[in-house]
Amino acid sequence: MRARPFLRLLLGLLLGLLLSAGTSSCLVAQGISVVDDNQQTVSLDAPAQRIISLAPSLTELLFVAGAGRHVVGVTEYSDFPPEAQGIPIVGRYDLLDMEAIVALQPDLIVAWRSGNPRQALQRLIDLGYKVYVAEPLTLMSIPEQIEKLARLAGTQETGDAGARYFREQIDTVRARYENAAPVSVFYQVWNAPLISVGGHELINDVITVCGGENIFGDLGLAPKVSEEAVLARNPEVIIASGMDIARPEWLDDWRRWPQLQAVANHHLFFIPPDLVQRHSLRVLSGVLQMCMDIDQVRQARH
Repeated sequence: MRARPFLRLLLGLLLGLLLSAGTSSCLVAQGISVVDDNQQTVSLDAPAQRIISLAPSLTELLFVAGAGRHVVGVTEYSDFPPEAQGIPIVGRYDLLDMEAIVALQPDLIVAWRSGNPRQALQRLIDLGYKVYVAEPLTLMSIPEQIEKLARLAGTQETGDAGARYFREQIDTVRARYENAAPVSVFYQVWNAPLISVGGHELINDVITVCGGENIFGDLGLAPKVSEEAVLARNPEVIIASGMDIARPEWLDDWRRWPQLQAVANHHLFFIPPDLVQRHSLRVLSGVLQMCMDIDQVRQARH
């Protein structure tokens, strides 16, 4: 496959960062204070030693931040890096096992604002647990979260390195495509109902940094759209993710509409969802693949 050499190289770099993160030593710190995405100040007397993550993407960020060895509980589907697979599960992101959380005696809980049940998070706060609430929405929010999590865990050296690496890679891609000819993109998350991405989402950022234009960038979060709307906006490329590592069969259903530019020119592509739908360091792999797909459309014009 054309993307594999690049992806193997990047994933090797990412795994190196993640593995080093798991063995990094904590920095001594006192009176740690960080403002979370609820604009609440989370204060710790010392770096967190027992951390529970309530979302798979946050689990990945904790490992990148150097706090992997302090994570004692995760939610289902926290499957990356491989070391995370052996950590006790405390429920799904949307259905938390409160007894399991309490039994693990965490000194820090990292929560997902739009994914975790608000009542459950408030109950944890009322019980006296330190809860850091995150809501990463953009590419540049990823390194910011890494830095904050590293501060809470006392692993700033590792976290700063991961954040710096992320920013450098995105800056490189942005510089490469900032003057490239725009390409209209329809990104399909799911088929029934037909779901795309709006203008304030991570995938929209990925499309933009590659010099693409999201045909539904004027809509809100995870918009439900119609086939008629896609036909009317006539994208040059259709990129799909689905819910699995395999290309979804429904992507080829668009071949019923040969009048679409994307279909006429055979520009129907698939990117594994974990590479573009999780706010983690792995999105760099998704950026590379997205850019190659969009650039292929660009080159085909000539």
